[in-house]
Amino acid sequence: MARTSAGAIPGALDTLLRNAISQQRGRAILAPYERPDNRRSLLQLTVTLALYGVAWAALLRSAEVGYWLTAIVAVPAAGLMVRLIIIQHDCSHGSYFTSQRVCNAVGRVVAGLVLTPYDYMKRIHVAHHSHSGNLDNRLGGDIPTLTVAEYRALGWWGRLAYRLQRNPWTMLGVLVPAQFLFVHRFPAPAPRSWAREWRSVWWTNAALAAVLVGVWLAAGVELLVRVVIIQGLITLYAGAFSGLITHTQHQFEHAYWRRSDEWDFFDAGLRGSAWLALPRPLQWLTASIGLHHVHHLSTRIPNYRLQRCHDENPALWSAHRITLWQAFKALPLALWDERRGALISFGEYRRQWP
Repeated sequence: MARTSAGAIPGALDTLLRNAISQQRGRAILAPYERPDNRRSLLQLTVTLALYGVAWAALLRSAEVGYWLTAIVAVPAAGLMVRLIIIQHDCSHGSYFTSQRVCNAVGRVVAGLVLTPYDYMKRIHVAHHSHSGNLDNRLGGDIPTLTVAEYRALGWWGRLAYRLQRNPWTMLGVLVPAQFLFVHRFPAPAPRSWAREWRSVWWTNAALAAVLVGVWLAAGVELLVRVVIIQGLITLYAGAFSGLITHTQHQFEHAYWRRSDEWDFFDAGLRGSAWLALPRPLQWLTASIGLHHVHHLSTRIPNYRLQRCHDENPALWSAHRITLWQAFKALPLALWDERRGALISFGEYRRQWP
């Protein structure tokens, strides 16, 4: 079945899917796509790791010419890091291999490559899926979103801090890369009762330290510095890009935010998760995570089946479709106006509440 734009079916939410879900028939739509294909997953993982290895070899050679060239070559390498992040993310949902033990093993190995402790990320991400769009449960490691009333109640310093957090340059250029580089090294907000999650942090840190020490002992300080710079560049680019796509897929003008008594899991998935239509090369690098509405309706669907599930089920075409350019344009939206049911920018806020 050919792909169709969201505008092909009128209305914010297709009545067919809403009724099917409410009558417990939604499983019939999603279930056929949920079982992983172990061979396909292994091939995808192997190809991605091989390309990432080639990218690193090219980056090390580029540094001999100059870091200006390294800064260019790091762009496709960052794309491959994003792809590995999404593979780890699929493992956390148990949707990548038929065995959860294999998923966990792969997720923990990939952790060192994407600077993200697997078990910690897995626990935090469950909260994101469980409460996405719920104004009374804003959990899951997302960039904070305040309502207009909450923002008005803040003092001068609180408003400044929130504006800095929601500034696109600060958010994508500083906060998200810092999450990978520093926050994941010591996630203090996590309670100490999360023993397994804390162990995953320490084991990931130990693995990264072992690699750095090994490089230093085997090749000296010069190569160690080169590796740190290269990883810094990759993380800066990958953090900014992954932050853009994950943030704007829930942060658009008519997104879904409700109080607990009105919140619905399936509405939050279909209406509160954008369908980010990316060019094919970017869709490949992002492992189809742009089909975020399908993923939120069923986290058991592996990334390589999201497109087919979407294409074969017209009930899913009513999701809010955005392009990459529209995703950039949505970045200034930062405050949820409960009266209008819309996300607004600070400029709109000043015009309405001078």
